[in-house]
Amino acid sequence: MGFWLHKSIKVLPGVHVTLSNGGVSYSVGSRNARLTRHPGGRISSTVGLARMGLVHSTTLREARANRPAPPPAPSPPPPAPSPVPSLPWPADPPAPVPVLPPWERDLLDALRTGRYADVARTHGRADPVLRLLAAALDGLDERDPQRARELLAWVVSQGTTALRTHPFTVRHLADRTWPVEIARGAVAHLGITTDVVLLAVAELHQAAGDLDTAIWTVEQAEPTVPAALSLTELYSDAGRHAEVIETTGATTNLDDASALLLVFRGRAFGALGYPDAAREALDAALRVPGRASSVRHRALLERAQVGLAHGDRAGARRDLEQVRAEDPTHPGLAQVELW
Repeated sequence: MGFWLHKSIKVLPGVHVTLSNGGVSYSVGSRNARLTRHPGGRISSTVGLARMGLVHSTTLREARANRPAPPPAPSPPPPAPSPVPSLPWPADPPAPVPVLPPWERDLLDALRTGRYADVARTHGRADPVLRLLAAALDGLDERDPQRARELLAWVVSQGTTALRTHPFTVRHLADRTWPVEIARGAVAHLGITTDVVLLAVAELHQAAGDLDTAIWTVEQAEPTVPAALSLTELYSDAGRHAEVIETTGATTNLDDASALLLVFRGRAFGALGYPDAAREALDAALRVPGRASSVRHRALLERAQVGLAHGDRAGARRDLEQVRAEDPTHPGLAQVELW
């Protein structure tokens, strides 16, 4: 059995210190309204009428042991990860070099060496169109006009349509062109897909004097401006003037080619005895001053011939003098003067 200690000491008016087994407590206030701090830290308030036994006590703060633990402080955010150095993307691997089939490799080599006959012998049986294409390329590159004519004429006799869509043409000759003088003073740059074989061999036939074969050859070509110009000149040289007039009926002076067509039209009218229509066509060919000199000189020469044939010597002289002053070596100038 232990001792129970409880002693209250008045320190100041209204202030008491109480000693007990549990510790020391303090109280402040009057008898009917006091604020007490108990051992352990609990604080309470007491109000009422002590003499009458009416007292109400309220705990204002719990003892330390009974207080709820404060919420834990929020943990600091994790440190931002250090940036990972960006590495360059690996370079794309080089595209594999295509492995060409032997026929394609050999024909590509022939474009450089000129050995088209070897390609035709090696691969022509397996691919007849390749044989035609090799012969066409050989003829277009041949400097001997007779051999070129023979090669290209053989290709034309076999047909040139399949050459346009052959894989070699599509892959390697789409932008390749050859110059062809389709009429005197008019050069067109044509490719396999624009009838270079037909128009080139037609010019060779014309140079050899075989106008009928040349005309037949051009008539197989697509109806393009170069083909129309070549065919009109061939009709004119062959004396087929009515066909020249029919071919050039809707022609207007839009460029060098159309101006030259008007020259052939004027020549045809003059040959058929229609000087007024001839002069009208030739005047239309000369109406635009910016046309090529070869076209203008040919128009002046044809107009001079029409004038001489129908008594207009003064006009013919003016035209001839203009050609002589600008191009004294123009083909046909000397013959007109002698005539």
